[in-house]
Amino acid sequence: MKRKKQSIIEVRHRTFGKKTNLFFTLLVGVFAFICVFPLLFVIVISMTSEQSLLTNGYQLWPQQWSFEGYRYLYEMKEQILQSLFITVFVTVVGTLVNVSFTSTYAYAISRPNFKWRRFLTFFALITMLFSPGLVPGYIIMTNMLHLKDTVWALILPMALSPFNIIVMRTFFLRSVPNAIIESARIDGAGEFRIFARIVVPLAVPGIATISLFAALGYWNDWFNALLYIQSDSLVPLQYLLMKIQSNIDYMAQNASMSGNLAGNISSIPKEATRMAMVVISTLPIALSYPFFQKYFVRGMTIGGVKE
Repeated sequence: MKRKKQSIIEVRHRTFGKKTNLFFTLLVGVFAFICVFPLLFVIVISMTSEQSLLTNGYQLWPQQWSFEGYRYLYEMKEQILQSLFITVFVTVVGTLVNVSFTSTYAYAISRPNFKWRRFLTFFALITMLFSPGLVPGYIIMTNMLHLKDTVWALILPMALSPFNIIVMRTFFLRSVPNAIIESARIDGAGEFRIFARIVVPLAVPGIATISLFAALGYWNDWFNALLYIQSDSLVPLQYLLMKIQSNIDYMAQNASMSGNLAGNISSIPKEATRMAMVVISTLPIALSYPFFQKYFVRGMTIGGVKE
C-alpha cells in the first residue's frame, strides 16, 4: 500500500498542469513557426512580380503575384531535369555508399575484442581535426583514380564521414549489447551475418540519422562539381542553379555595355528567379525530413539518454 501511494506521488510530481502544458505547447509552436517562416517567406517572394518587388520591396502578401521566376527556369527545363536526375542519383547512391562504409567502420571500432579499434578510432578523429587540403585530394581524384568528369567524382569524396563514424560508434556501444553478439557467435554465425541480421535491425535509428546527414551533404554539394565536372550532362542541380545565378549577375553588371543586353536583362525577374531557385533546391529535401524525424531524434539522443 505504501509503495502504491509512493508511486502515485511520484507520478503527480512528474506531470504538469494544464496551464503549464499549454504554455510549453504554445512556446514550441512559436519556435516551430519561427523555423518554418523563412522558407514560407521565400516561397511568397518567388511568386511575386519583379515590378512589385522593385516598388514595394519584400512583402508577406504582395500586391501582384507572378510566376515569372518559375517560367524563366522552365525555359531551361531540359538542363534542369538532367541536373535534377544527376543530383537524385548522386544523393541516393552516395547515401548508400556513405552509410555502408560508415556503419561497418563504426561497428568494427565499437567492439571491445577488435584489435585495432583504438588506432582506427584515433585515425578517424585525426581526419576530423586536420584536413590534407584541396590539392592532394584533387591530385588523387584526377591523376591517380582518373575520375575527373565522371559521376563518381561527385560520390567518392564524401563517401566516408568521420563525424558519422563517431555517432554510429556511440550508437553501437549504447544499443547493441555484447551478450547478443556473443550468443550469435556461439550459435555459429559469422561476423557479416551478425552485422546484417542482428546489428542492423537494432541500429535503424542511428542509420537513419547518418543517412539524413549524408543525404543533406550530397544534395547541397556543388563544390566537387566545380572541381571535377566539365560535361553539361553531369552537372548537379545545385551547381547549375549557381551558374544560372552567376550568369544573371554578370548580365546585370554589364548591361550598360549594350542596348540589347540591357533590354534582355530588364525582362529577367532577377529576385523572383533567385528565390525560385532556393525553393527548387530546398523544398524536396525539406519535404523528406518528416519521414526521418522519429529515427533522427532517437538517434541523436541515444548518447545522452539511456533507455
